[in-house]
Amino acid sequence: MFTGIVTGLGTIRELDAIGGGHDMRAVIATPWQDNAAIAIGASICCSGVCLTAIEVGADSFAVNVSSETLSRTTLGAWRVGTRVNLERALKVGDELGGHIVAGHVDGVGRVVSADAEHGSTRWRFAVPDNIARFIAVKGSVAVDGVSLTVNEVNDIQGAGAIFGVNIIPHTAAVTSFGFLKPGDTVNIEIDTLARYVARLREAP
Repeated sequence: MFTGIVTGLGTIRELDAIGGGHDMRAVIATPWQDNAAIAIGASICCSGVCLTAIEVGADSFAVNVSSETLSRTTLGAWRVGTRVNLERALKVGDELGGHIVAGHVDGVGRVVSADAEHGSTRWRFAVPDNIARFIAVKGSVAVDGVSLTVNEVNDIQGAGAIFGVNIIPHTAAVTSFGFLKPGDTVNIEIDTLARYVARLREAP
């Protein structure tokens, strides 16, 4: 489990096709000074996707990404040099600064706009219907692994919704929001609480 509070901005150093070309191996360079503390098999949230460290170097770690994950997230668009939001797994007793994030992406959204709004930037994302129904004003959402508060939701009849969040300069400086632009795609994870509330409502 994670909190959606990014602790490092990594960079894709190597990409290799594996599994007959269906899967991918990635080496991600990190800014952390304590990579040696990462255990083989540790879970690391990479731009919103929970991945397993299979190798650890002095300033990097390697992961394998399955074809299933590539088909349901933005990771298939990774290239050498791509910046990646990183968060190591939550420990019992750690401060929960964001919200509970599982690293299980529910779908892919698209950046619609980014407009200056006083001291922050209002980012708007378009999401499909299967995600839209779980997003509510003042609820939580993870965008590329960043825990955010939803500030607006505009439903599009039969075509999902556009929701907005505000990003302060600090968040833009320490996450991939500093590199995003309209038209880019992002990994979206809905709030776990919203998922279970919806499931209970559907129960007979």
